[in-house]
Amino acid sequence: MKEVQAQVVSHYRSRIIDYLRANDNLLEADDQLTILLAKEFGFCYGVERAIDLAYAARKYFGADQRILLLGEIIHNPEVNDQIKAMGIEPLTSRPTPEEIAGLSDQDVVIIPAFGTEVATRKQIEDIGCTVVDTTCGDVMSVWKRVRQYSRNQYTSIIHGKSWHEETMATSSQTLAARGHYLIVLTLQDVDYLCNYLLNGGDRTEFLSRFKGAYSDGFDPERHLESVGIANQTTMLRGETEEVQRRIRKAIVTKYGEENLDRHFQFFDTICGATQERQDALNNLLKRPLDLLIVVGGYNSSNTSHLAEMGEAELPTYFIKNASKMESCMKIRHYNQHQDQEMETADWFPSSARVVGITAGASCPNNLIEDTIKRLFELKGLDIDRFIKDN
Repeated sequence: MKEVQAQVVSHYRSRIIDYLRANDNLLEADDQLTILLAKEFGFCYGVERAIDLAYAARKYFGADQRILLLGEIIHNPEVNDQIKAMGIEPLTSRPTPEEIAGLSDQDVVIIPAFGTEVATRKQIEDIGCTVVDTTCGDVMSVWKRVRQYSRNQYTSIIHGKSWHEETMATSSQTLAARGHYLIVLTLQDVDYLCNYLLNGGDRTEFLSRFKGAYSDGFDPERHLESVGIANQTTMLRGETEEVQRRIRKAIVTKYGEENLDRHFQFFDTICGATQERQDALNNLLKRPLDLLIVVGGYNSSNTSHLAEMGEAELPTYFIKNASKMESCMKIRHYNQHQDQEMETADWFPSSARVVGITAGASCPNNLIEDTIKRLFELKGLDIDRFIKDN
Protein backbone atom coordinates (compact mmCIF):
# COMPACT_ATOMS: atom_id res chain seq x y z
CA MET A 1 0.00 0.00 0.00
CA LYS A 2 2.91 2.37 0.70
CA GLU A 3 4.24 1.76 -2.79
CA VAL A 4 1.00 2.85 -4.49
CA GLN A 5 0.49 6.00 -2.41
CA ALA A 6 2.10 8.27 -5.01
CA GLN A 7 -0.15 6.84 -7.73
CA VAL A 8 -3.28 7.32 -5.63
CA VAL A 9 -2.28 10.86 -4.73
CA SER A 10 -1.57 11.72 -8.37
CA HIS A 11 -5.09 10.63 -9.33
CA TYR A 12 -7.05 12.33 -6.57
CA ARG A 13 -5.00 15.08 -4.91
CA SER A 14 -5.84 18.77 -5.39
CA ARG A 15 -3.49 21.70 -4.91
CA ILE A 16 -6.48 24.05 -4.58
CA ILE A 17 -7.98 21.96 -1.79
CA ASP A 18 -4.57 21.90 -0.09
CA TYR A 19 -4.55 25.69 -0.31
CA LEU A 20 -8.03 26.00 1.20
CA ARG A 21 -7.15 23.67 4.06
CA ALA A 22 -4.19 25.91 4.86
CA ASN A 23 -6.37 29.05 4.72
CA ASP A 24 -9.30 28.29 6.98
CA ASN A 25 -11.24 26.63 4.13
CA LEU A 26 -11.83 30.05 2.60
CA LEU A 27 -11.03 31.49 -0.83
CA GLU A 28 -12.04 35.07 -1.61
CA ALA A 29 -11.95 36.78 -5.01
CA ASP A 30 -12.30 40.44 -4.14
CA ASP A 31 -16.00 41.13 -3.68
CA GLN A 32 -17.04 38.97 -6.62
CA LEU A 33 -16.92 35.45 -5.21
CA THR A 34 -16.26 33.78 -1.85
CA ILE A 35 -15.89 30.01 -1.51
CA LEU A 36 -16.55 28.50 1.91
CA LEU A 37 -15.60 24.84 2.14
CA ALA A 38 -16.95 22.71 4.98
CA LYS A 39 -14.28 21.85 7.57
CA GLU A 40 -14.80 18.12 6.99
CA PHE A 41 -15.54 16.81 3.52
CA GLY A 42 -14.59 14.21 0.95
CA PHE A 43 -12.69 10.96 1.41
CA CYS A 44 -12.89 9.35 4.83
CA TYR A 45 -10.36 6.86 6.18
CA GLY A 46 -12.45 3.84 5.19
CA VAL A 47 -12.78 5.05 1.60
CA GLU A 48 -9.07 5.90 1.36
CA ARG A 49 -8.19 2.44 2.68
CA ALA A 50 -10.50 0.71 0.19
CA ILE A 51 -9.00 2.60 -2.75
CA ASP A 52 -5.45 2.02 -1.53
CA LEU A 53 -6.13 -1.71 -1.24
CA ALA A 54 -7.55 -1.88 -4.76
CA TYR A 55 -4.49 -0.11 -6.18
CA ALA A 56 -2.19 -2.29 -4.06
CA ALA A 57 -3.92 -5.46 -5.26
CA ARG A 58 -3.35 -4.47 -8.87
CA LYS A 59 0.36 -3.87 -8.17
CA TYR A 60 0.89 -6.90 -5.92
CA PHE A 61 -0.74 -9.49 -8.16
CA GLY A 62 0.66 -8.08 -11.39
CA ALA A 63 -0.77 -6.90 -14.69
CA ASP A 64 -1.63 -10.40 -15.94
CA GLN A 65 -3.61 -11.47 -12.87
CA ARG A 66 -7.40 -11.46 -13.22
CA ILE A 67 -8.89 -9.27 -10.49
CA LEU A 68 -12.62 -8.72 -10.02
CA LEU A 69 -14.59 -6.32 -7.85
CA LEU A 70 -17.97 -6.97 -6.24
CA GLY A 71 -20.12 -4.02 -7.33
CA GLU A 72 -18.46 -0.64 -6.78
CA ILE A 73 -15.45 0.00 -4.56
CA ILE A 74 -17.26 3.15 -3.31
CA HIS A 75 -20.23 5.17 -4.57
CA ASN A 76 -18.43 7.54 -6.88
CA PRO A 77 -18.55 7.04 -10.67
CA GLU A 78 -15.21 8.71 -11.42
CA VAL A 79 -13.35 6.59 -8.86
CA ASN A 80 -15.02 3.42 -10.11
CA ASP A 81 -14.11 4.30 -13.69
CA GLN A 82 -10.49 4.72 -12.59
CA ILE A 83 -10.53 1.31 -10.86
CA LYS A 84 -11.96 -0.26 -14.01
CA ALA A 85 -9.30 1.46 -16.15
CA MET A 86 -6.70 -0.36 -14.08
CA GLY A 87 -8.04 -3.64 -15.43
CA ILE A 88 -10.11 -4.61 -12.40
CA GLU A 89 -13.24 -6.27 -13.75
CA PRO A 90 -16.68 -5.57 -12.26
CA LEU A 91 -19.02 -8.21 -10.88
CA THR A 92 -22.51 -7.37 -9.68
CA SER A 93 -22.67 -6.80 -5.92
CA ARG A 94 -24.85 -9.90 -5.64
CA PRO A 95 -23.27 -12.11 -8.35
CA THR A 96 -25.51 -14.10 -10.67
CA PRO A 97 -25.12 -17.87 -10.93
CA GLU A 98 -23.43 -17.31 -14.30
CA GLU A 99 -20.90 -14.92 -12.74
CA ILE A 100 -20.17 -17.37 -9.93
CA ALA A 101 -19.73 -20.19 -12.44
CA GLY A 102 -17.21 -18.04 -14.30
CA LEU A 103 -14.90 -17.73 -11.29
CA SER A 104 -11.96 -20.01 -10.55
CA ASP A 105 -9.44 -20.53 -7.78
CA GLN A 106 -6.98 -18.48 -9.83
CA ASP A 107 -9.06 -15.30 -9.50
CA VAL A 108 -8.70 -12.43 -7.04
CA VAL A 109 -11.96 -10.87 -5.81
CA ILE A 110 -12.12 -7.50 -4.05
CA ILE A 111 -14.86 -6.92 -1.48
CA PRO A 112 -15.84 -3.21 -1.48
CA ALA A 113 -15.93 -0.79 1.43
CA PHE A 114 -19.61 -1.59 2.11
CA GLY A 115 -18.83 -5.28 2.64
CA THR A 116 -20.76 -8.12 1.07
CA GLU A 117 -23.40 -10.62 2.10
CA VAL A 118 -22.27 -13.67 4.05
CA ALA A 119 -23.57 -16.07 1.40
CA THR A 120 -21.74 -14.24 -1.40
CA ARG A 121 -18.44 -14.33 0.45
CA LYS A 122 -18.86 -18.03 1.20
CA GLN A 123 -19.47 -18.79 -2.47
CA ILE A 124 -16.29 -16.97 -3.46
CA GLU A 125 -14.22 -18.60 -0.75
CA ASP A 126 -15.58 -22.07 -1.55
CA ILE A 127 -14.37 -21.65 -5.14
CA GLY A 128 -10.91 -20.87 -3.76
CA CYS A 129 -10.61 -17.27 -4.94
CA THR A 130 -8.13 -15.00 -3.21
CA VAL A 131 -10.15 -12.39 -1.32
CA VAL A 132 -9.03 -8.79 -0.80
CA ASP A 133 -11.38 -7.43 1.84
CA THR A 134 -11.70 -3.63 1.95
CA THR A 135 -14.77 -3.58 4.24
CA CYS A 136 -14.84 -0.46 6.42
CA GLY A 137 -14.16 -1.06 10.11
CA ASP A 138 -17.23 0.96 11.11
CA VAL A 139 -19.40 -1.35 9.02
CA MET A 140 -17.88 -4.38 10.71
CA SER A 141 -18.69 -2.83 14.10
CA VAL A 142 -22.37 -2.83 13.12
CA TRP A 143 -22.06 -6.47 12.07
CA LYS A 144 -20.72 -7.30 15.52
CA ARG A 145 -23.76 -5.68 17.12
CA VAL A 146 -26.39 -7.41 15.03
CA ARG A 147 -24.71 -10.79 15.54
CA GLN A 148 -24.82 -10.11 19.26
CA TYR A 149 -28.51 -9.23 19.03
CA SER A 150 -29.20 -12.47 17.18
CA ARG A 151 -27.29 -14.61 19.67
CA ASN A 152 -29.32 -13.02 22.49
CA GLN A 153 -32.56 -13.57 20.56
CA TYR A 154 -33.24 -9.92 19.81
CA THR A 155 -34.59 -9.04 16.37
CA SER A 156 -32.38 -6.45 14.67
CA ILE A 157 -34.29 -3.34 13.62
CA ILE A 158 -31.97 -1.77 11.04
CA HIS A 159 -32.40 1.88 10.10
CA GLY A 160 -31.27 2.02 6.50
CA LYS A 161 -32.05 1.45 2.85
CA SER A 162 -32.94 -2.17 2.17
CA TRP A 163 -31.44 -2.01 -1.34
CA HIS A 164 -28.09 -0.56 -0.22
CA GLU A 165 -25.10 -2.92 -0.33
CA GLU A 166 -24.12 -2.14 3.24
CA THR A 167 -27.56 -2.83 4.65
CA MET A 168 -27.86 -6.06 2.69
CA ALA A 169 -24.49 -7.13 4.08
CA THR A 170 -25.52 -6.19 7.63
CA SER A 171 -28.85 -7.99 7.46
CA SER A 172 -27.09 -11.13 6.21
CA GLN A 173 -25.01 -11.14 9.40
CA THR A 174 -28.18 -11.60 11.45
CA LEU A 175 -29.10 -14.65 9.38
CA ALA A 176 -25.63 -16.13 9.82
CA ALA A 177 -26.20 -15.86 13.58
CA ARG A 178 -29.64 -17.48 13.24
CA GLY A 179 -31.53 -14.30 13.99
CA HIS A 180 -34.13 -12.08 12.36
CA TYR A 181 -34.16 -8.51 11.06
CA LEU A 182 -36.53 -5.77 9.94
CA ILE A 183 -35.32 -2.74 7.95
CA VAL A 184 -37.01 0.63 8.47
CA LEU A 185 -36.21 3.70 6.38
CA THR A 186 -38.56 6.51 7.35
CA LEU A 187 -40.05 7.73 10.60
CA GLN A 188 -43.43 6.82 9.10
CA ASP A 189 -42.17 3.22 8.95
CA VAL A 190 -41.18 3.50 12.61
CA ASP A 191 -44.54 4.92 13.68
CA TYR A 192 -46.32 2.09 11.85
CA LEU A 193 -44.04 -0.42 13.56
CA CYS A 194 -44.64 1.11 17.00
CA ASN A 195 -48.40 1.16 16.53
CA TYR A 196 -48.32 -2.52 15.55
CA LEU A 197 -46.13 -3.34 18.52
CA LEU A 198 -48.54 -1.62 20.92
CA ASN A 199 -51.92 -2.35 19.38
CA GLY A 200 -51.44 -5.25 17.00
CA GLY A 201 -52.81 -5.12 13.50
CA ASP A 202 -53.13 -6.89 10.20
CA ARG A 203 -50.15 -9.25 9.84
CA THR A 204 -50.56 -9.53 6.08
CA GLU A 205 -50.64 -5.75 5.71
CA PHE A 206 -47.50 -5.43 7.87
CA LEU A 207 -45.55 -7.91 5.77
CA SER A 208 -46.74 -6.27 2.58
CA ARG A 209 -45.63 -2.81 3.75
CA PHE A 210 -42.13 -4.08 4.56
CA LYS A 211 -41.82 -6.49 1.65
CA GLY A 212 -38.16 -7.12 0.86
CA ALA A 213 -37.08 -5.59 4.16
CA TYR A 214 -37.28 -8.50 6.61
CA SER A 215 -35.76 -11.92 7.11
CA ASP A 216 -37.29 -15.15 5.87
CA GLY A 217 -39.65 -16.47 8.53
CA PHE A 218 -40.02 -13.10 10.23
CA ASP A 219 -43.32 -12.90 12.10
CA PRO A 220 -44.33 -9.53 13.58
CA GLU A 221 -46.47 -11.35 16.12
CA ARG A 222 -43.42 -13.11 17.60
CA HIS A 223 -40.27 -11.34 16.54
CA LEU A 224 -40.97 -7.84 17.85
CA GLU A 225 -41.04 -8.87 21.50
CA SER A 226 -37.31 -8.16 21.94
CA VAL A 227 -35.52 -5.82 19.52
CA GLY A 228 -32.09 -4.30 19.06
CA ILE A 229 -31.54 -1.12 17.03
CA ALA A 230 -28.75 -0.81 14.45
CA ASN A 231 -28.25 1.32 11.37
CA GLN A 232 -26.60 1.77 8.04
CA THR A 233 -23.53 3.77 9.04
CA THR A 234 -24.22 6.63 6.63
CA MET A 235 -27.67 7.64 7.87
CA LEU A 236 -28.41 10.95 9.57
CA ARG A 237 -27.53 10.62 13.25
CA GLY A 238 -30.50 12.66 14.42
CA GLU A 239 -32.91 10.49 12.44
CA THR A 240 -31.39 7.23 13.73
CA GLU A 241 -31.59 8.58 17.28
CA GLU A 242 -35.24 9.43 16.70
CA VAL A 243 -35.85 5.90 15.42
CA GLN A 244 -34.46 4.40 18.62
CA ARG A 245 -36.32 6.94 20.83
CA ARG A 246 -39.69 6.12 19.30
CA ILE A 247 -39.19 2.38 19.48
CA ARG A 248 -37.84 2.61 23.03
CA LYS A 249 -40.89 4.61 24.09
CA ALA A 250 -43.23 1.98 22.61
CA ILE A 251 -41.33 -0.81 24.38
CA VAL A 252 -41.50 1.02 27.72
CA THR A 253 -45.22 1.64 27.25
CA LYS A 254 -45.85 -2.02 26.55
CA TYR A 255 -43.49 -3.73 28.98
CA GLY A 256 -42.58 -1.08 31.58
CA GLU A 257 -39.32 0.71 32.26
CA GLU A 258 -38.24 -2.00 34.68
CA ASN A 259 -38.32 -4.59 31.87
CA LEU A 260 -36.68 -2.43 29.21
CA ASP A 261 -33.38 -4.32 28.99
CA ARG A 262 -35.21 -7.60 28.34
CA HIS A 263 -36.96 -6.12 25.32
CA PHE A 264 -34.74 -3.35 23.93
CA GLN A 265 -31.07 -2.80 23.08
CA PHE A 266 -29.35 0.12 21.34
CA PHE A 267 -25.75 0.94 20.43
CA ASP A 268 -24.60 4.02 18.51
CA THR A 269 -23.26 2.72 15.20
CA ILE A 270 -23.22 5.88 13.06
CA CYS A 271 -19.88 6.20 11.26
CA GLY A 272 -17.66 8.83 12.88
CA ALA A 273 -16.62 10.30 9.52
CA THR A 274 -20.27 10.56 8.43
CA GLN A 275 -21.10 12.44 11.60
CA GLU A 276 -18.08 14.75 11.24
CA ARG A 277 -19.23 15.74 7.75
CA GLN A 278 -22.79 16.34 8.93
CA ASP A 279 -21.57 18.43 11.88
CA ALA A 280 -19.26 20.43 9.61
CA LEU A 281 -22.11 21.16 7.22
CA ASN A 282 -24.33 22.23 10.10
CA ASN A 283 -21.66 24.74 11.08
CA LEU A 284 -21.26 25.92 7.49
CA LEU A 285 -25.01 26.45 7.16
CA LYS A 286 -24.90 28.89 10.08
CA ARG A 287 -22.86 31.27 7.92
CA PRO A 288 -24.45 33.60 5.35
CA LEU A 289 -24.49 31.65 2.07
CA ASP A 290 -26.22 32.37 -1.21
CA LEU A 291 -26.22 28.73 -2.29
CA LEU A 292 -24.70 25.34 -1.50
CA ILE A 293 -23.03 22.84 -3.83
CA VAL A 294 -22.87 19.20 -2.72
CA VAL A 295 -20.49 17.05 -4.77
CA GLY A 296 -20.64 13.27 -4.91
CA GLY A 297 -22.08 10.15 -6.46
CA TYR A 298 -25.83 10.13 -6.83
CA ASN A 299 -26.06 6.67 -5.23
CA SER A 300 -23.97 7.74 -2.22
CA SER A 301 -26.07 7.57 0.92
CA ASN A 302 -23.95 9.89 3.06
CA THR A 303 -23.82 12.47 0.24
CA SER A 304 -27.58 12.39 -0.22
CA HIS A 305 -28.05 13.21 3.45
CA LEU A 306 -25.74 16.21 3.14
CA ALA A 307 -27.90 17.41 0.26
CA GLU A 308 -31.04 16.94 2.38
CA MET A 309 -29.53 19.07 5.12
CA GLY A 310 -28.73 21.84 2.66
CA GLU A 311 -32.10 21.74 0.95
CA ALA A 312 -33.80 22.45 4.26
CA GLU A 313 -31.92 25.77 4.56
CA LEU A 314 -31.12 27.31 1.16
CA PRO A 315 -30.82 26.66 -2.59
CA THR A 316 -28.79 23.45 -2.83
CA TYR A 317 -27.45 21.67 -5.90
CA PHE A 318 -26.30 18.02 -5.71
CA ILE A 319 -23.92 17.35 -8.60
CA LYS A 320 -21.59 14.48 -9.40
CA ASN A 321 -19.00 16.66 -11.15
CA ALA A 322 -18.31 20.17 -12.38
CA SER A 323 -19.56 19.48 -15.91
CA LYS A 324 -23.11 19.66 -14.56
CA MET A 325 -22.69 23.44 -14.10
CA GLU A 326 -23.20 24.22 -17.77
CA SER A 327 -23.56 27.99 -17.37
CA CYS A 328 -24.81 30.55 -14.87
CA MET A 329 -28.20 30.03 -16.44
CA LYS A 330 -28.25 26.22 -16.44
CA ILE A 331 -27.27 23.47 -14.02
CA ARG A 332 -28.13 19.80 -14.10
CA HIS A 333 -28.38 18.38 -10.59
CA TYR A 334 -29.77 15.34 -8.86
CA ASN A 335 -33.24 15.36 -7.33
CA GLN A 336 -33.09 12.42 -4.95
CA HIS A 337 -36.80 12.61 -4.18
CA GLN A 338 -37.57 11.96 -7.86
CA ASP A 339 -34.46 9.80 -8.36
CA GLN A 340 -33.38 11.69 -11.46
CA GLU A 341 -31.32 14.58 -12.71
CA MET A 342 -33.22 17.80 -13.20
CA GLU A 343 -32.39 21.12 -14.84
CA THR A 344 -32.60 24.44 -13.04
CA ALA A 345 -32.34 27.80 -14.80
CA ASP A 346 -30.75 30.99 -13.46
CA TRP A 347 -29.24 29.04 -10.58
CA PHE A 348 -26.11 31.23 -10.26
CA PRO A 349 -27.30 34.83 -10.61
CA SER A 350 -24.90 37.75 -10.60
CA SER A 351 -26.08 38.61 -7.09
CA ALA A 352 -24.77 35.29 -5.74
CA ARG A 353 -21.46 35.99 -4.05
CA VAL A 354 -20.96 33.41 -1.28
CA VAL A 355 -21.00 29.72 -2.21
CA GLY A 356 -20.73 26.90 0.30
CA ILE A 357 -19.27 23.58 -0.81
CA THR A 358 -19.22 20.14 0.76
CA ALA A 359 -18.73 16.62 -0.53
CA GLY A 360 -19.58 13.11 0.51
CA ALA A 361 -17.10 10.64 1.98
CA SER A 362 -16.68 8.95 -1.40
CA CYS A 363 -15.79 12.13 -3.33
CA PRO A 364 -12.10 12.73 -4.21
CA ASN A 365 -10.49 16.14 -3.79
CA ASN A 366 -9.84 16.60 -7.51
CA LEU A 367 -13.60 16.63 -8.20
CA ILE A 368 -14.10 19.27 -5.50
CA GLU A 369 -11.29 21.30 -7.09
CA ASP A 370 -12.97 21.03 -10.48
CA THR A 371 -16.17 22.38 -8.92
CA ILE A 372 -14.41 25.40 -7.41
CA LYS A 373 -12.54 26.14 -10.64
CA ARG A 374 -15.79 25.99 -12.59
CA LEU A 375 -17.44 28.49 -10.24
CA PHE A 376 -14.55 30.87 -10.87
CA GLU A 377 -14.87 30.34 -14.62
CA LEU A 378 -18.58 31.13 -14.51
CA LYS A 379 -17.74 34.42 -12.81
CA GLY A 380 -15.04 35.14 -15.38
CA LEU A 381 -12.27 34.93 -12.76
CA ASP A 382 -8.75 33.47 -12.88
CA ILE A 383 -8.50 31.30 -9.77
CA ASP A 384 -4.70 31.14 -9.89
CA ARG A 385 -4.45 34.89 -9.54
CA PHE A 386 -6.35 34.85 -6.27
CA ILE A 387 -4.43 31.91 -4.87
CA LYS A 388 -1.12 33.63 -5.66
CA ASP A 389 -2.33 36.95 -4.27
CA ASN A 390 -3.19 35.27 -1.01
